[in-house]
Amino acid sequence: MEELRRTHMPYCIHRTEDGRYIVLNRNYKPLGVQTGDWVTYETHPSAVELNITKIRAAKLDCQGRENTDRIYLYNDGCIPTDGDAHMKAYLGRLAVLMKLKFKPPR
Repeated sequence: MEELRRTHMPYCIHRTEDGRYIVLNRNYKPLGVQTGDWVTYETHPSAVELNITKIRAAKLDCQGRENTDRIYLYNDGCIPTDGDAHMKAYLGRLAVLMKLKFKPPR
């Protein structure tokens, strides 16, 4: 049985080829998507325009990296459901994400 975390909790933020961002689950699908079918990120309705600078990327990334192309909110070394410290750190990164303003999908 699949954990709810794998499909419904943000795992990473991916910048699409057209410069928008999409929040993906652990299966690299948009949040909530459980299918094994191919998903084209650029045409998915959840892709949005976000202003993610290198400084913001470092605050969002679980390893503090400034990469704005793919930002990991957690990895196998800090799974939020594996302990209070990991969850607290993850929730801090989610707080940063939730403060970002976005333009609605095109």
